[in-house]
Amino acid sequence: MRQTPAAALKGIPGWECASVRELTGGMSNQTCLVEAAGRKAVLKIDPQPRGTPFNTRGAEARIQSTAAEHELASRVLYATETVYMTEYLEGEVWTPAHLADDGNLVRLAAALRKLHALPTTGREFDAIGAAREYAGNISGADRDQVRDCLQTVEAMPRPQKLCCCHNDLVAENIIATPRIHFLDWEYASDNGPLFDLATVVAHHDLSADRRDMLLDAYFDGDAARYSDRLAEFERVYRALLWLWSAARE
Repeated sequence: MRQTPAAALKGIPGWECASVRELTGGMSNQTCLVEAAGRKAVLKIDPQPRGTPFNTRGAEARIQSTAAEHELASRVLYATETVYMTEYLEGEVWTPAHLADDGNLVRLAAALRKLHALPTTGREFDAIGAAREYAGNISGADRDQVRDCLQTVEAMPRPQKLCCCHNDLVAENIIATPRIHFLDWEYASDNGPLFDLATVVAHHDLSADRRDMLLDAYFDGDAARYSDRLAEFERVYRALLWLWSAARE
């Protein structure tokens, strides 16, 4: 049985009497904004301990805390297997429209280079495992499409270089404070750095010009060298997204 926010807060020193306001957007957990003594935090409560393809909350806290030390994430305030609380960041949460601004793409590329320079996490992103898990939860969908998506993911060569990646870089997980920070580190693990760029490009259907600008900003004007490889990661991301969406339906 999932804890109530009030019950969870009783176990967090200094937050026992915090006010609670539920937030929308938590797809697999209850998410609340909590306030106490002039401080704000985001509280997430899971119905059960997390497993793959997610991080455990303990692993997520370790990765996010490292990112926070490098000013790429909010601080983790409390973490158990099913309760996770982080500092609330005041800033502008991005939307897809923010990716139409040249300056924002340059800032994002710089933040991604900083992210990808963090220490590796010790857990490799298992795209094939995630795809198979999503496929196993799909019923009533086009089985040919399921098969094609699985084959796309399974055919992806292992990345030549592994680094710490966010692995869920939709616009809503980017916030400007004005410094760029990343939200929701539940998928963060070691992956090829191009997967994060491919997520930005494929999820938001960026035009060829926007795609090349992001690549150029990340690779110091050398977009052409990495364009084909990025396209491979885009195909994998789109296949994973289709399977994930079909599984949720």
